[in-house]
Amino acid sequence: MGDPKAFLHIPRQKAGYRPIHERITDFSQVEQTLNSHERKLQASRCMDCGVPFCHWACPLGNKDPEFQDALYKGKWREAYEILSSTNDFPEFTGRICPAPCEQSCVLKLSCNEPVTIRENEAAIAEAAFREGYLRPLIPERKGKKVAIIGAGPAGLSVAVRLNAHGYEVKIFDRNPLPGGLLRYGIPNFKLDKAVIDRRMKILEAEGIQFERDVQVEVQKLPTGFDAYAICTGTPTARDLNIPGRELKGVYFALDLLAQQNRILDGETFPKDRLVNAKGKRVLVIGGGDTGSDCIGTSIRQGAISVTQIEIMPQPPLGHNDATPWPQWPLVLRTSSSHEEGCIRRWCLTSNQFLGKNGKVCGVEVEEVEWFPMIDGGRPTLKPTGKKEVIETDMVLLAMGFLKPEQPLFAENVFVAGDAARGPSLVVHALADGRKVAQQIDEYLLRTQATKV
Repeated sequence: MGDPKAFLHIPRQKAGYRPIHERITDFSQVEQTLNSHERKLQASRCMDCGVPFCHWACPLGNKDPEFQDALYKGKWREAYEILSSTNDFPEFTGRICPAPCEQSCVLKLSCNEPVTIRENEAAIAEAAFREGYLRPLIPERKGKKVAIIGAGPAGLSVAVRLNAHGYEVKIFDRNPLPGGLLRYGIPNFKLDKAVIDRRMKILEAEGIQFERDVQVEVQKLPTGFDAYAICTGTPTARDLNIPGRELKGVYFALDLLAQQNRILDGETFPKDRLVNAKGKRVLVIGGGDTGSDCIGTSIRQGAISVTQIEIMPQPPLGHNDATPWPQWPLVLRTSSSHEEGCIRRWCLTSNQFLGKNGKVCGVEVEEVEWFPMIDGGRPTLKPTGKKEVIETDMVLLAMGFLKPEQPLFAENVFVAGDAARGPSLVVHALADGRKVAQQIDEYLLRTQATKV
């Protein structure tokens, strides 16, 4: 621990975002960076707590105090080595992770100024790429082959771990480029796809094979492999089956997000297939991160207005007694996209889509009340009868995804990420990938020992 009193005289400093009037005109990353001196000062604020709750809160088990100390001392390579020992893709999580580690930082509890762990993580990863710390490592092969179905966060995590153990790894994916949700679900203004591409070049140089644009049925897996990892995510979005659902202009969130990312990648779409908010009044149904991404994308496409509605009550501001530290706090969060201009409303359920000439023109919504269960169970919802119509030209359904039902697999087939746990965070998918890679390794070693 370099400076045990730094947290007393160095305030938390975030890099912040580009000016709103500038960033809404493009899809470049909105988050800015600090210079190396300021970044090291931020790392010095870590108190190296006796019980590091940041480590406890991180699904990957990142050794936050250790890499903060190395960063503060200017040992960037050492900081990256510590960070990458638990996290195979810190350049991803350093940009898009909601940072449960920061919410469990002791400085969050004491003065509401946690260490900027996520930003520091991103800075360390960028230094590694910039300074050439990252070199492809080609291990000695063991003669065993593993197929991974899905090139999203979980699949990539499984692939990296198994490849490092010497297995021949091949990833099958239905999309033209790898990344899964990272590439097709998260807007470029949060994660520039060049960040993904440079990592994929390293994976390919290390011997990981990719077979793209191929649809693999999990019950008809490709032959010739000793083990399989199913990492297909949660492809089915939660729908809203109310009257008028068939009207034109009602889309799933990924219809907008994925298409916009593909367009930025150089793909073209005929006019009748474009999902574009230009000149439209947009209504986003769903209050989570995906809904926020829809807001930012719609604004950049030129929407006249954007409204976001949520069926749940508005969360408390700043602190929630129901989720005390060091738990993840269920509080109101305002994203960079919300700051760019959006009406947010809560406790509204949608009754029907209204249309004119086959196109959506409004949504009838109704206020609801939530009542806690006496036994502490799930709160119950009660419509109030207070109805109104929100006029809109485009509706984006951002209500999450359904957990997939998996068949009974053979013993050499493993499931990782959202395909196993249901919709969750990228950091959870990466952690699951590491665990499943270890399970596959143990299985292959066990079967090999049995044969001998």
